[in-house]
Amino acid sequence: MKGYGMFEVNKVGWLEKEKPVLTGGDAILRPVAVAPCSSDTHMSHGGSGSRTNVILGHEAIGEIVEVADNVKNFKKGDIVVVPCVTPDWDAVPLQDPDHSEAHDHSLMGGFKFLNSKDGVFGEFFHVNNADANLVHMPDDVTIEQALMTVDMMSTGFYGAEMAKVKLGDTVVVFGIGPVGLMAVAGAKLRGAGEIIAIGTRPNCVELAKEYGATKILSYKEGDLADQVRSLYPEGVDCTIIAGGTTDNITQSLRMVKPGGIISNVNYYDSSETVSFPALLWGLGMSDITITGGFCRGGARRIERLLNVIRSGRVDPGKLLNYKFEGFDQIEDAYKLMDEKPRDLIKPYVVIDWDKEA
Repeated sequence: MKGYGMFEVNKVGWLEKEKPVLTGGDAILRPVAVAPCSSDTHMSHGGSGSRTNVILGHEAIGEIVEVADNVKNFKKGDIVVVPCVTPDWDAVPLQDPDHSEAHDHSLMGGFKFLNSKDGVFGEFFHVNNADANLVHMPDDVTIEQALMTVDMMSTGFYGAEMAKVKLGDTVVVFGIGPVGLMAVAGAKLRGAGEIIAIGTRPNCVELAKEYGATKILSYKEGDLADQVRSLYPEGVDCTIIAGGTTDNITQSLRMVKPGGIISNVNYYDSSETVSFPALLWGLGMSDITITGGFCRGGARRIERLLNVIRSGRVDPGKLLNYKFEGFDQIEDAYKLMDEKPRDLIKPYVVIDWDKEA
């Protein structure tokens, strides 16, 4: 089979690889809709370290083409929503109730696409623990909405969950790309009062307001912490970092009041170092929590997000503003994501395999 991926760092293209093999409890799918992510471009440029001959992609709606005999809930031909995090649910660490489902056998072990196996930009891809990791595509949700649950919505909402946004809180969201926009929406759903979104792209600014942002700040208008403190001299309750550099952690420490939370869902580069003056952290005595994590995984997580969409609470499909059609168009969609023109929010590709034949 062929798939779009990276031969090595900074060298991408179409790879020829063996079709994945079906094992017990698992399924083989072909993609019917995929979305390139900045994590894919980040990895292709070496941001996660060296990788060779790996098919990219981790956001997909798929059609099941093979399924193991012991899978109970799915059959060949089913259209399914595929979470980007697919843990091995029999892993002992997941028996610890405060252990993230993004980690099973190792750090980020549940994030298998790109990390421990090929991603979804292939003619076929593999999903482990099908019954626990796949969700039937609902009839009352669009393919665009469902596609955005698997990572963008799940990750953005997780930023708001880690920040423990409470009724009436004042929240700052760094970055209003797709994940940051969903962090804004998640903070609003959790009852935030003021939601200050930081970004400059006009279409993202408008969408941030639609999702619940009450104020927009720009780094072009001066130091962000100074801007926030001029509005809220006592500080804000929490920040959600969904973009930028590690400097946003330092900026957050200058914004957040004692007892507040800094929640990070940004994917940093392996060459970066996190450091900040101890005084900003109250010499370690400020009770400011700094936390970071990868979005939760599995079917139940996606089912809950789909319920939020069904209820009309949020429409994540609006994140997708560039549409491509056809398997070969994955290359153009990926390149667009890599180049990031100013009007881009998120591209996606829809694949009709009857037309591909």
